[in-house]
Amino acid sequence: MDTDADARTDWPVDALADPLDAILDQRASDPGGIVAVDVPTVQWVVFSLGGVAFALPGRQVVEILPLVPIHGVPGAPPALAGVIEVRGTIWSVLRLADLLGRVPGPVTRQAAILLGRAADMESGLLVDGVDDVLEVAEDSILAPPADLPGPLHGCVTGVFQHRARAVLALDLTRLFTAWRDGRP
Repeated sequence: MDTDADARTDWPVDALADPLDAILDQRASDPGGIVAVDVPTVQWVVFSLGGVAFALPGRQVVEILPLVPIHGVPGAPPALAGVIEVRGTIWSVLRLADLLGRVPGPVTRQAAILLGRAADMESGLLVDGVDDVLEVAEDSILAPPADLPGPLHGCVTGVFQHRARAVLALDLTRLFTAWRDGRP
């Protein structure tokens, strides 16, 4: 039963990019001048999903896997792509697009599975591709825009710039809690 199918959208990339680009342009034009060398940083795993750049904190990502065969589970909810075996351990694999209210796109050779751990839950997350793993200064992460669409509003904790793109920082604890509570 997929009662949330009508709630899912294919966000136009431009709809997210415009407000985020404005925030990042404002930050880039800040005439700060002095750069602190010893600033606290956070490691992020940056990935793509439907043409939009997202990131998860590195501490919540156990491993990054290339796409491996995913075995379907009869009767599973649509967001559950199936299960995989990783060195003798069975992991569920969730379609991150479904968790974020997006229509899943086609799975390509660039797709990857992020093994995540948060909120007393472990699961793989199917993404379009991993772009980078990097350290980001905490003070360069901006508050998320207030007008984010649907499920993004509760899961995005900030926005930062990487390779001239706006990156939406996600909180895996919030995503897993929403999944466990049956919220999209």
